[in-house]
Amino acid sequence: MTASGWIQLVLILGAFTLLTKPLGVYLVHVLDPELEGGTFLDSVLGPFERLVYRILRVRPDRGQTWIQYTISVLTFSALTTVITYALLRLQDRLPLNPQNLPAVTPHLAFNTAVSFVTNTNWQSYGGESTMSYFSQMVALVMHHFFSAAAGIAVAAALVRGIAVSQGRTIGNFWRDMTRLCLYLLLPMALTYAVFLVWTGDPQNFRPYSVVSTVDQSLAASATEPAQQTIAQGPVASMVSIKMIGTNGGGYMNANSSHPFENSNGLGDYLQLVIFGLIASALTYYLGRMVRNQKHGWAVWTVMFVVMLGGILVCWYAESAGNPLVHALGVASTPGNMEGKEVRFGVFNSAIWAAMTTATTCGAVNSMHDSFTPLGGLVPLLNMQLGEVIYGGVGSGLYGMLVFVFVAIFIAGLMIGRTPEYLGKKIEARDVKLASLFVLVTCFAVLVPTAWASVSDWGMAGLNNSGPHGLGEILYYFSSASGNNGSAFAGLTTNTPWYNTVGGVTILIGRFFMIIPVLALAGTLVQKKAVAQSAGSFPVSGGTFIVLVVSTILIVGALTFFPVLALSPIVEHFLMHGGSTTF
Repeated sequence: MTASGWIQLVLILGAFTLLTKPLGVYLVHVLDPELEGGTFLDSVLGPFERLVYRILRVRPDRGQTWIQYTISVLTFSALTTVITYALLRLQDRLPLNPQNLPAVTPHLAFNTAVSFVTNTNWQSYGGESTMSYFSQMVALVMHHFFSAAAGIAVAAALVRGIAVSQGRTIGNFWRDMTRLCLYLLLPMALTYAVFLVWTGDPQNFRPYSVVSTVDQSLAASATEPAQQTIAQGPVASMVSIKMIGTNGGGYMNANSSHPFENSNGLGDYLQLVIFGLIASALTYYLGRMVRNQKHGWAVWTVMFVVMLGGILVCWYAESAGNPLVHALGVASTPGNMEGKEVRFGVFNSAIWAAMTTATTCGAVNSMHDSFTPLGGLVPLLNMQLGEVIYGGVGSGLYGMLVFVFVAIFIAGLMIGRTPEYLGKKIEARDVKLASLFVLVTCFAVLVPTAWASVSDWGMAGLNNSGPHGLGEILYYFSSASGNNGSAFAGLTTNTPWYNTVGGVTILIGRFFMIIPVLALAGTLVQKKAVAQSAGSFPVSGGTFIVLVVSTILIVGALTFFPVLALSPIVEHFLMHGGSTTF
């Protein structure tokens, strides 16, 4: 753990922290302009906003109940899923396909469509060898905008449910989606894409380039030059929104370890700052909306503490390296460099792994399958905690608020008082909805993992046996359920069984969590907020932070410790015992 790593850690997390408030203030202007006015872009983009409403035939000033909001979310998601599936299946007949790539197979098209519509962006394919320019830029990139906006919209609906006293509606989904895309995601993506082009990311529609190389070992004969095909295309536009919206689905198979997606140190630094920024800023939006900014910062601190702990454990494990490799005299340095891009090294790979799974971005600049057991345990646990450590844009905030409800309920039981959150009583229905949310993660991860680990179709994709093989299966379904998209890439998942079961898991991990969250928003918005008294549980300060952090870790430990003990934990002890198998 070097001095340069500590300096980078301070610079990354410092910028991440400093940008939280200004973007949080801007989110209030985007999502709730009637409270503090619109944005500085309203005069420019206002006509386009009104045009969208006319096309959709919606009245943006008409609020929706939680049932209407939920129906809108599900209808929009179902429609865009069908459109994406059709575009992928018809890829060979659509334009912008200079490499003449064939249509995507049915099971892969299904998995990809539901993956991108849910902000998971799991990829059972190599982008440059499977998807045409049209598929990448239209069928997939539109979901980088839509899925991110939908997650933020659901979080905003829950916050309104908390903030409004004795109301009935929680906002208008169509207005939230439109304003988020026009005033937040589109300007950020355009600005960042220009920067990426400046730093070296391609943005063109040319056929792939075939060039001669100096390495003759790849040549067909001694008299012919070796040739290499260099993939390109509209890369910058996809990378910019994939990072901003915590989408993570890369243009290239190597994702952010590829120089066309992550060209230099400056770009790598900005990506680390950017892909958790909106999720972080939403905590400030929460504080502003409930008129308790200390509470917003307390929620932010809970997320920060858990994420920082994961970063430090992962960094330590990767810096220590693999004693089995060191004993062979292969490594000249103590760190584990297997599967890592030499441009980024141990620290940058470790912080990426921890932050990309904490924020459910899923983009990777190293191969998590090659991490040490404890290094790989961190991204696994980050996803299994339920998208709460900043999490995806929107999903992180509403996931964290569910744990806040659970923590306050536990505190109420301990002191014998009716649980109360920001002046609203937490009743049996609220606790049941929060519990349902928590149980979805348990069900969606453990059930398919158990099924795959005893089935021929599940074992057929393994490239490793023993505890690491179980870890690969567990990682896949944790990533699918957590809408993350990163992978222990030693598992081959582009099969009918894995694509289908994984696709269903992805849908459960997204919508079976959104529905109870919106139901909770609908319950809370109808409650009357009473003035808080000296007996009210404090929702800021050290006691609150410790309680919520403890609740998150205890729930995660109780749920997933047994299966983690059989995979990365036992693998860690085997490694230090001089073995890789039982």
